[in-house]
Amino acid sequence: MKIGFIGLGNMGGPMAANLLKAGHGVSGFDLVQASLDALVKAGGSAAGSVAAAVAEADIVVTMLPAGPHVRRVYTGEGGVLGAAKPGALLIDSSTIDVETARAVSRAAGERGFDMLDAPVSGGVGGAAAGTLTFMVGGSEAGFARAQPVLQAMGKTIVHAGPAGNGQAAKICNNMILGVSMIAVSEGFALAQKLGLDWQKLFDISSKSSGQCWSMTSYCPVPGPVPTSPANRDYQAGFTTEMMLKDLKLAQQAAQAVGAATPMGAEAAQLYQMLANSGFGAKDFSVIFKLLHQTT
Repeated sequence: MKIGFIGLGNMGGPMAANLLKAGHGVSGFDLVQASLDALVKAGGSAAGSVAAAVAEADIVVTMLPAGPHVRRVYTGEGGVLGAAKPGALLIDSSTIDVETARAVSRAAGERGFDMLDAPVSGGVGGAAAGTLTFMVGGSEAGFARAQPVLQAMGKTIVHAGPAGNGQAAKICNNMILGVSMIAVSEGFALAQKLGLDWQKLFDISSKSSGQCWSMTSYCPVPGPVPTSPANRDYQAGFTTEMMLKDLKLAQQAAQAVGAATPMGAEAAQLYQMLANSGFGAKDFSVIFKLLHQTT
């Protein structure tokens, strides 16, 4: 297929490279020249604008920082909705607020386009390895049509329901993740104060009722899980800033529908404190250091 790809940064770049490896043609656009150069090196073509990147595309994929960028790229002058050819399928893999996802989808539908919101989980490593999880909102027909493209970039692809539900799934999942990482970090900080060895706690809790992904796959203390960022000075797989963004989106969504999320709200405050302390670029599991200092 001919694919127009907008947003070739840390996530979008490797995603586009995997589309090329799968045999698709990719024309991409990004504001950063180095990202365009990387796409060309991988076998794609660099476009001079959003409109040029999507003009001949069968499918358009976007990976952008936030809701305002998505609105501008799709609905602004020279944007996707004005430049894409009739019948193109639009896929936005940015993580944004549910309201924006649904508004842009409505605007796309009014112009005759089928659009999916398809945020991802798996981080930069998953993007490079082609093992991302896609949470997809939109029509059944659009979801079916997107399969060959999504399968080239991800391992798990789930249709979450109508427009906006992909974003809803992403922010709910990451709120759970943020809260559980704090709980695990508190447990290990308390264990040290009580004289309990971290490895001993891990050996017990990882096989008991305290077991969760934040412990068994991403343990926030050095030692028990050799592949976790804690063993690399919290070099980021998923940064504190990214977690904070998702927690804020979750709080925005909760307020919009009147949902009670007291743990999510507290997690957002703690990650804001962590970012303010200079750990924004570190992996989000570095929250252990903040909690360890305060226990």
